[in-house]
Amino acid sequence: MGLAERRKALGYSQETLAGLLGVDRTTVGRWESGRIEPQPPQRRGLAIALELSLQELDSLLTELRAGMQETAGHQVGDHPRAGDEDEMIRREFLRILTVSGALTAIPAHEAEATAAGVLRGTPAGFERMNDHLWQVYQLARSKSSVYPVIRDQLARLNEALDDSRGSSRTLLGAAADLFQMAGEVAFDGNRYTEAAASYSLAASASKEAGTYDLWACALVRHSYLDMSERRYRQAAQMLGAAERLAGRGDKGLSTRHWVASVQAEAYAGLGDLSACEAALARAEEVRDLAAECTNGGWIRFDGTRLAEERGARYVQLGRLDLAEEALKAALAQTGLSTGQSYRRRAAVLASLAAIGAKRRDPDQVLEYGREAISLARASESGYVARRLQALCDEFGPLSRDHRVAELGAEIATFRTP
Repeated sequence: MGLAERRKALGYSQETLAGLLGVDRTTVGRWESGRIEPQPPQRRGLAIALELSLQELDSLLTELRAGMQETAGHQVGDHPRAGDEDEMIRREFLRILTVSGALTAIPAHEAEATAAGVLRGTPAGFERMNDHLWQVYQLARSKSSVYPVIRDQLARLNEALDDSRGSSRTLLGAAADLFQMAGEVAFDGNRYTEAAASYSLAASASKEAGTYDLWACALVRHSYLDMSERRYRQAAQMLGAAERLAGRGDKGLSTRHWVASVQAEAYAGLGDLSACEAALARAEEVRDLAAECTNGGWIRFDGTRLAEERGARYVQLGRLDLAEEALKAALAQTGLSTGQSYRRRAAVLASLAAIGAKRRDPDQVLEYGREAISLARASESGYVARRLQALCDEFGPLSRDHRVAELGAEIATFRTP
């Protein structure tokens, strides 16, 4: 029985199943035809909706994949259809688009000077606009809302590079900066193909511009794609390259310390406690740098999140006593009254809920899990959605508690834009 047959047996139309999972009907159609596969964050919800185990779902997908490969062997000149979502997104990022409304992200009193710089294609104009966009990105409750302005700024940069106006190396650096932000928006929305394309473009532009710190940051962001699918060894290899690049960068920036912080996550995923703690110790050295070690844009690591990072790593490693202490300290630092992001607080709450699941404490799971999903809905964050879906993997016997089961069902149908 294939995916389509299973759906029909349960009485779902493609539209109904798509609505349950928060995807487009055409996406369900492509899953059923075997042309694309559901991404890891979508598989748990699909398995629940089709009343299958994850292993049974994987078997169906394997059969579809084998059928597609057999069919492909009898076809010549097979190309992606022009309407494929991933192809449309990729082209949208890479072609020149009409500029509209790019200045909506900046204060009125600075708009005229910035507009003049951008229209002339000057590096200073683009750098100033990028700085404003990062500020908007950080403050935005829904990261996807920043995408149209990023797209328009990319269009202007493309035009400036095509016309060879200004300093091309500096413009390439500005493009690398902007592609990293575009990748962040895509990754937060679970659009992995688009995020990978953006980070690859950021790395390429950084290399051409000779900006080692930007280049290293692009690789760090790319490593999160591997870790989101638990490919920790591949992530560690990518981060090793980032570490070497950061070593050639500006010692006044916190790039190498951020690399170490993310390496700790990869090592925790590999179950290597000593390597994880060594990486966290290197990350802690950021506190010895001057206050100007970040630029508020593509490098924002200043050590303020190390408590929650350390707590999350100890959760990965099963050191629940150490994890809970660090996470509760981090939770006190991420109260909404302090202006910290919904996304950041929700991630801490999800980790505390995971500790409750590992301890088989349903009350702790519900206390932290309910607040986390409330904040996830408010922020529309795919990153938090992935953290919550990972939480469901920890439920085990707790799923027999109807309250935990209801929370799991709510997480499974959580939608992001």
